[in-house]
Amino acid sequence: MAWTSLITHLSQILNGAGLTILLVSTSLMIGFCIAVSLSLCIISNKYWLKNIVNSYIFFIRGTPLLVQFFLIYYGIGQFTWLQHSFLWIFFKSPFCCAMLTLALNTSAYSCELFTSAINSVPKGELDACKALGMSGWLSLRRIIAPHAWRLVLPAYSNEIVMLVKASSLASTITMLELMGMTQQLINRTFLTIEFYCLAGFIYLIINNLLLIGFKILEKNLTKYSIQHQ
Repeated sequence: MAWTSLITHLSQILNGAGLTILLVSTSLMIGFCIAVSLSLCIISNKYWLKNIVNSYIFFIRGTPLLVQFFLIYYGIGQFTWLQHSFLWIFFKSPFCCAMLTLALNTSAYSCELFTSAINSVPKGELDACKALGMSGWLSLRRIIAPHAWRLVLPAYSNEIVMLVKASSLASTITMLELMGMTQQLINRTFLTIEFYCLAGFIYLIINNLLLIGFKILEKNLTKYSIQHQ
């Protein structure tokens, strides 16, 4: 009976998994762009920018992700002026709110990783860039960023895995991603252990595929680096 029910509802579970992948992908792209921008602000000489970014990171890292979900989905919706503005098209959508929450959350953690990687670039390489007359932007694009990316890749892969697992909290704002669909099917069939095990197995597959992909990428980047030394 349990196996029959799992097979019957497998397509719905996979639809939820597909929505999870879409949510994580969009959140990751937006969060990556924000994190890079924040890192550039931190390494700049403008202290007021550093203070703003550090305050942002302090708030995001110091508050639970669940609270951030509720603040963006339930909290922002309490403003009447927002409900009558064009922004309400975005904020009334559970997917958009979940995407924004995850993007902001991962950007704060990724910013710390990127900044540390940039600061870990050997000073000799920076001096060589100056000696060659390279501008700051050219040095960042051609020397600093590629080197920092190789350094940060292992830690960043862990951040992406954490993001996949954190996406399960999107079910708390009525979104039917993998965990939301799982809970809905449990309410219908009362097969709690079976569906939670299936959901956990799918999360495990997604995360392991990500880790394998990052290991291959890291290996190729390291090989490329060694060949050009």
